Amino acid sequence: MKIAIAGAGAMGCRFGYMLAKTGNEILLIDEWPAHIEAIQKNGLTAVDGDVRDTIQIPIVRPEEARGQVDLVIAFTKSMKLGEMLGKIKGIIHEDTKVLCLLNGLGHEETMRKYVPEKNIIMGVTIWTAGIIEPGVVRVGGVGSVEIQAIDPSGEKVAHEVVEVMNEAGLCAVYSQNVLFSIWRKACVNGAMNSTCALLDTNLAEFFASNYAEDIVREIVTEFSQVAAKEGITLDIDQTTDYVITASKKVGSHYPSMHQDLVQNHRLTEVDFLNGMVNKKGEKYGINTPYCRLITQMVHTKEQALGIKQ
Repeated sequence: MKIAIAGAGAMGCRFGYMLAKTGNEILLIDEWPAHIEAIQKNGLTAVDGDVRDTIQIPIVRPEEARGQVDLVIAFTKSMKLGEMLGKIKGIIHEDTKVLCLLNGLGHEETMRKYVPEKNIIMGVTIWTAGIIEPGVVRVGGVGSVEIQAIDPSGEKVAHEVVEVMNEAGLCAVYSQNVLFSIWRKACVNGAMNSTCALLDTNLAEFFASNYAEDIVREIVTEFSQVAAKEGITLDIDQTTDYVITASKKVGSHYPSMHQDLVQNHRLTEVDFLNGMVNKKGEKYGINTPYCRLITQMVHTKEQALGIKQ
């Protein structure tokens, strides 16, 4: 399958690497000059523990993407999704499917502006990855992928995408209710990404606190109350347990928002996590004080670091 990875950061590189290893034709698309130069010059290096493996994968800037692909997997930052889809519209043809695996909420609305609904596949993944340096990505651990075509006419191709991912060891399944899983994953990120970024901790260090589980429950409660207004049922007790269990499995991991804000001084996706819950809460008349404060504090930290919008 010809697959373009739109956003070749840590997760995009992980998926691109694993899919390329099983014979798929991969094109990485990104805008980070040092990363592009390193991969073009030296190949993409994947590190798993003490094992390093380098493979040659083409990488281009969005405006340089050419040709027709069967599938685009979107791994941009949430706030860059629309911009990326606009720049690569030349490779999105009549039958090209676009799979969104971004963290956060509301992406299907952005997708519809650039991609026919029959070609949209929404998904969620709990794989993790990290950039060690330009051209080098950490790929340890295990994870899974869950996807669903927005339009029933796209289900057949979506099942084919599941097969391709499973051949690559990505542990994919076809879902009948992916929006539930997207909201539940957003709970994980809303409870863990922003808090670890603000506190400058990894997951294990966060849960070493006596207050961690109470904080998680408060955030999950706000997500659940807003999700209910959108027809998504998230049991507070079950979802809290899910967030805690999932997070503790990868305790040494620094979530992506920590990587962005603390490690690399880049803008975060908080507006599509806690910020989106606060925004939707205001729409529905639901008070979300934890999400509102977290969003304000993350933006305050961005401004203090001089990170430009």
